[in-house]
Amino acid sequence: MLNSQLSHLPALEPGSVWLVGAGPGDPGLLTLLAAKGLSEADVIVHDALVNEECLALARQEAVVEFAGKRGGKPSAKQRDISLRLVELARAGKRVLRLKGGDPFVFGRGGEEALTLVEHNIPFRIVPGITAGIGGLAYAGIPVTHRDINHAVTFLTGHDSSGIVPDRINWEAIGRGSPVIVMYMAMKHIAEISARLIAAGRPPSEPVAFVCNAATGRQQVLETTLGDAPETVAASGLEPPAVVVVGEVVRLRASLDWLGALAGRRLQSDPFRRSGQVLI
Repeated sequence: MLNSQLSHLPALEPGSVWLVGAGPGDPGLLTLLAAKGLSEADVIVHDALVNEECLALARQEAVVEFAGKRGGKPSAKQRDISLRLVELARAGKRVLRLKGGDPFVFGRGGEEALTLVEHNIPFRIVPGITAGIGGLAYAGIPVTHRDINHAVTFLTGHDSSGIVPDRINWEAIGRGSPVIVMYMAMKHIAEISARLIAAGRPPSEPVAFVCNAATGRQQVLETTLGDAPETVAASGLEPPAVVVVGEVVRLRASLDWLGALAGRRLQSDPFRRSGQVLI
């Protein structure tokens, strides 16, 4: 039944490129269109954060190329990756560019798509579940809850030069966004925490680090904004990680569904509010 349904979806045509989001890790979070693309691609060019279990869905004849970029480590230049997609498509290959999360959320998908347009290569965007939503959900942390926040900000913890972005208005975000979700921020958490506290965030505000989200290696560290630098250093945890700042972190005591499957007893009222709401 599933194969017959997939047959009605668009086909990955020779000479074209699909920019596909693989989601945060669990292969079950791939979209049907992503799975179909994997089954049809001649060449799959994938990022470092793509789960190997997702690649296992590729057809046996497919060529799999690694094009991962990890901060502080030797990696291919972005322009070279983009031009490689052009080269493969011009050779008549059915090309699938597989990215962790969503290709348009801190995934450089926009840059690669612009290069394809520049060289007249047909392409399709296949969105994926970004780690800032799906990865936190696997930790039992919702990015919104109507009793807590009506807004959320997604940002990157470092820019193309590898440092904390100065173009981000940290003061405005610190004062105005009740929940902040940060990608690639673990390395610079000391500086980021200091900026947010200087902007008025309380040092006691809950923070969670979700490492290797939505995989069998997932680890979650809960701390506070003031203690985050020391707690992370002492934990020995390493990126990749999604960092979330805000009262929604407290909901994990009630919504850690993976923990519950392993025997954790969940709380019915993580805020001990006695019927009162937070806003």
